[in-house]
Amino acid sequence: MNKLKFTKDNGSDFYKDLMQQVDEYFALRKINKTGNGIMIFKIIMYFSLDIGFYLLMLNSDTVVEFYIYYLLLGVSVLLTAFNISHDASHGVAVKSKFWNKLLFSISFNLQGNNAYVWGKNHNESHHLYTNIEGSDIDVLNNPFLRMTVNQPLKSFHKYQFLYIPILSLLYSINWFFIREVLMIFRSSSRTISIQIPPKEVFKLILFKLLYLGYMVIVPLFFLELSLGHVLMAFILNHFIVSIIFTGVLGVSHLSDYVQHPHPDSEGKLPMSWPSLQMVTSVDYNVKSRFLNWTLGGFNAHAMHHILPNVSHVHYLNILPIFIETAKKHNVPYMKMSYGNAVKSYFRFLYKMGRSESIKLRRYES
Repeated sequence: MNKLKFTKDNGSDFYKDLMQQVDEYFALRKINKTGNGIMIFKIIMYFSLDIGFYLLMLNSDTVVEFYIYYLLLGVSVLLTAFNISHDASHGVAVKSKFWNKLLFSISFNLQGNNAYVWGKNHNESHHLYTNIEGSDIDVLNNPFLRMTVNQPLKSFHKYQFLYIPILSLLYSINWFFIREVLMIFRSSSRTISIQIPPKEVFKLILFKLLYLGYMVIVPLFFLELSLGHVLMAFILNHFIVSIIFTGVLGVSHLSDYVQHPHPDSEGKLPMSWPSLQMVTSVDYNVKSRFLNWTLGGFNAHAMHHILPNVSHVHYLNILPIFIETAKKHNVPYMKMSYGNAVKSYFRFLYKMGRSESIKLRRYES
């Protein structure tokens, strides 16, 4: 991973002012930045739903019931990741460091994915160098998709805005079967290479086998279903999870409003870290209580990147502070409806597939 340097600008003053006001907000109310009673309720609720749907699936009386409960289980586990795993990975789901680590490890590893690898790269790469090719682990180097101007433009890229929904269906399956497996061999579809400690390689393989065990083998053992039905449910589950996941997160960093900054020859960026977060993220429906509850605050992505040490249960309360402070320091905060964010996402894919470079749209609040 290329380590970069930042440049002080008005974003630096914005961040200093924001942190002071946010600290005052929590100090005056004598509350923690971590999860509160609402988060405890969500932890109990989501884990109960996960267990409940799994037991209902294993006790299905018909094939239709089996499919319904199997797919609801997949959605429930994804929402658990959005609401619990993600906050825990940043150490803010609860106050206890031990319980944050345990919640993150359990909820993530039991999805068949490696918590250590995701947590380390998410915090030390994506959050630090958002949208910067060669430094952000989440910048794709996919032969079928062109996401940055540094990637070569192929003739078939002109159709990427049309076939991206089909590719999106494969996101979760690719993550489970290909992406993390390639990481074991220090290879990846990402633009930076990955190194995994031997202990984590063992855990990665172990939890993938456990996941296949309770999602495929156990249903076959307890239910009078064919392997075809179980595998179809498994695939449909990953399709649904993939569509929701990419639909929630894809529009935040892939847009014809956001930047993909380039460092100079000395590895220095022409902006501060706070400015980088604000020019690389689009927020949508940030005042929605429903989306804050269901998506764990992922719709307020810029605010999360700036304030990763604050649980999403506080986002709606500190949003006015965030907006006013950004306005005060003349730092653009890109927020819009989800519909407009999706339109921008597809415009970006369309333009990137037809031109070596694109002109970004100017955001107007």
